[in-house]
Amino acid sequence: MNQLFDHLGEVSGPVECLGQTFPSDDARREHFLKLLAEKMKDPDFRRQDGFPEGTDEAILEMSDPPFYTACPNPWLQDFIDQYGKPYDPSVKYSREPLAIDVSVGKTDAIYRAHSYHTKVPHLAIVPSILHYTEPGDVILDGFAGSGMTGVATQWCGTAPANYRHELEVEWKRQGRPTPKWGSRRAVLNDLSPAATFISANLGAPFDVDAFARAGEQLLKDVEQEIGWMYETLHSDGKTAARIDYTVWSEVLSCPECAGEIVFTDAALDQETKSVASVLSCPHCGAQGKKEQLDLLFETFIDPATGQTEKRPKRVPALIFYKLGKTVYSKTPDETDLERINKIATLPTPKNLPLDSFPDCQMTRVGRMKTTNSSAIHFMFLPRAAQAMALLWNKASSISDKRVRDMMIFMVEQAIWTSSVLNRYRPTGYSQVNQFMTGVFYVASQSTECSPWYILNGKLDRLIKTFQSFQPLRNAVTTTGTAHNLSLPDSSVDYIFTDPPFGENIYYSDLNFLVEAWHGVKTDPNPEAIVDRVRQKGIPEYQHLMYKCFGEYNRVLKPGRWMTVVFSNSKAAVWNTIQVALQQTGFVVAEVSALDKKQGSFQQVMSPNTVKQDLVISVYKPNGGLEDRFEKNGATTDSVWDFVHTHLGNLSVVKPKAGELDFIVERDARRIFDRMVAWFVRHNAPVPLSNDEFLSGIRNRFPERDGMIFLPEQVAEYDKKRAQVAQAPQIELFVSDERSAIDWLTDFLRKRPSTYQETHPEFTTQVGAGWKKHEAKPELKALLEDNFLKYDGNGEVPSQIHSYLSTNHKDLRGLGKDDARLIAKAKDRWYVPDPNKAQDLEKKREKALLKEFENYKSFSGPKIKESRLEVLRAGFRNAWANKDYETILKIAGKLPDTTLQEDEKLLTFFDMAVTRVEGDL
Repeated sequence: MNQLFDHLGEVSGPVECLGQTFPSDDARREHFLKLLAEKMKDPDFRRQDGFPEGTDEAILEMSDPPFYTACPNPWLQDFIDQYGKPYDPSVKYSREPLAIDVSVGKTDAIYRAHSYHTKVPHLAIVPSILHYTEPGDVILDGFAGSGMTGVATQWCGTAPANYRHELEVEWKRQGRPTPKWGSRRAVLNDLSPAATFISANLGAPFDVDAFARAGEQLLKDVEQEIGWMYETLHSDGKTAARIDYTVWSEVLSCPECAGEIVFTDAALDQETKSVASVLSCPHCGAQGKKEQLDLLFETFIDPATGQTEKRPKRVPALIFYKLGKTVYSKTPDETDLERINKIATLPTPKNLPLDSFPDCQMTRVGRMKTTNSSAIHFMFLPRAAQAMALLWNKASSISDKRVRDMMIFMVEQAIWTSSVLNRYRPTGYSQVNQFMTGVFYVASQSTECSPWYILNGKLDRLIKTFQSFQPLRNAVTTTGTAHNLSLPDSSVDYIFTDPPFGENIYYSDLNFLVEAWHGVKTDPNPEAIVDRVRQKGIPEYQHLMYKCFGEYNRVLKPGRWMTVVFSNSKAAVWNTIQVALQQTGFVVAEVSALDKKQGSFQQVMSPNTVKQDLVISVYKPNGGLEDRFEKNGATTDSVWDFVHTHLGNLSVVKPKAGELDFIVERDARRIFDRMVAWFVRHNAPVPLSNDEFLSGIRNRFPERDGMIFLPEQVAEYDKKRAQVAQAPQIELFVSDERSAIDWLTDFLRKRPSTYQETHPEFTTQVGAGWKKHEAKPELKALLEDNFLKYDGNGEVPSQIHSYLSTNHKDLRGLGKDDARLIAKAKDRWYVPDPNKAQDLEKKREKALLKEFENYKSFSGPKIKESRLEVLRAGFRNAWANKDYETILKIAGKLPDTTLQEDEKLLTFFDMAVTRVEGDL
């Protein structure tokens, strides 16, 4: 047994690691560090995408191989060889997607042990791991961030009895099998060294008592060396107190008299704790908003360059301290100011990072430019710089590697709070961690906290947390890109991942502030985000996500699942994710909600981001389906083979608030879309038209409440359906011509109606959600092209007869040729039977392709308004004829949003690009 991947607490004496025995843990570490040092001398090793920027020494200092490397980990293959189970197609494995909504907060002590820009709580991940895996299985998270997936894999084996009981009771109530408790193994990857350092330390055992002693000693040593910097006198002029925090204020210039205005003095009402939007000049009485006043600057010599630089003029405005348990505040007196001036003359600390920020999105927002916050050392006031540098130096000097790493783990959490990013929030609660999350924002009032105010409570909480939660060596952590994982094919049992979505969070930008202290920084080039500064748009983002999902598909075992947490409401980003998933071989089976309770600054403020995340459940089809498709090709039988496999992977029921929710993936139209994407991904023509498919699926598979099932699934659904009062209802959102047709189909199937009856209902559906570049069709045209109207001649069609005889008492029992029934049925539109529907579809397809010719001959720069149905029909036809150039040519004439916001067009376009590039 490899003790270092299994033990609780510290190992003393001989240890085993990856099949080798070492006399001690230090000997193990020394051995693998030497191997890693040799590896880094290889230029090819360092040329890997995502290799961080840093010296060999800095990377080795962060690392603890083979469990954690602050660069790509060379021992991933060994980890899989030791703990993985080879893929065996004869082993039966079957799961439905996890269809429940998960809502958890962020109050758990482990979750709060270290902050990060955004993360999924481990308690939200645990149910998924229990559902999809068995004890000992290998879980992968290629965008692991601060390592919550790793914590969740351990929690499956170490969860307290009360948690286990609650989950088991809930699962029993839902009719689900009892979870199999036991730790799983984790492979954790992230591009950011700051993230992987957190992740690795959350998963590595250490001596908590030694950590407690070291933490207390560190704060005592800091007290002895710089305690004088944080002294102040009480109002009695005699009693000394230690400062908790000092409020610093920017100084503005009055446009009328050029007098200085201390922002805090002019704006802050000490009684109400409110900040005024209009300021009055204390010299001339002129009034104005902060934005109308000039920010004053002062010059200084930059220790990094020796050149004269400027920074905002900031003055201490308020000092807060405690005597006993009472909090006091004061305006800095002469002694305070003298002390602050003395500190300002001290030499710059030797280990204070002097790195300049790269030009990036985060340095262009949040007043970073207007305050000249262009370098790491510009982010710290003189006293904070001295304190932060001393804390880092003391923590880095501890001899015990695991205690040292955990001390740095604690100290680095003071970096943001010690900087000018820490805003003053005058509402009476803690001034620690008052920076805006997800963005660099320099406020006009900043809070400079003392080291003890920041870390005393943090140290106590970490001690208590890790006394009750001792990490296991059940994970291996690597630093690099998710599109190049050194894992064998089909070696991973389950993937849980929370990748960057669009431009929600600029991780490499934000992590630069912490990584500069480590001396190891993220390589931003392969970062999968939309980044205007680095010229990464939606297409570049999609390409990067395609590579990452392709790698996920390669390493995941056939028939197994991946959960993707999605956090962006932009249609272009959502379609990018769907297309990338489908093109790499995954099939979407469920989309449900995950509420992380709180949002980042970007999530709360941006109109293009969502307030809650979506959980996308996808599966990699089993090898049998792939083999049969390879053998039979693009036949009708292959269509129904895919449908049968897909239905078997969908939830049978989806409980919600005591009722049953409609399972969108069981809608026949959605199944058709998944099937088309599957065929396109395999570069194969789709053998059935939409109407042929819809007719065929209903003839081959049972349907309940608008959902398609396998015959063996119907009994379970019927049983659950009998226990609720109301059938699940589908919600259709009309945003384009196709969804308008779908809505009309559902409406007329339930209620065949005249144009006059249909028009007001239809109008309410076609509202603000209509796609910007999509031409709005007339209702009359949609009815004529897709439905039939009874003109009063011959027998009343059965669709209308059934509706009228059910809903009108006076028409019950009448024959289809009865004059009274004919009069009531005349001029009603209805959904045709399958044979006539296919004739209509062929006629409509011909008309659409004829209109597509107009787009092909269009000579202007851009087609500003178009019909998506025409474009879809044209792209589909061109794909079937392998006319990829036409797809690319028309795509070049479309606005970016037209292409990016439609999953079907984007699928054909991307596959056409792939085919053309493959022919070059």
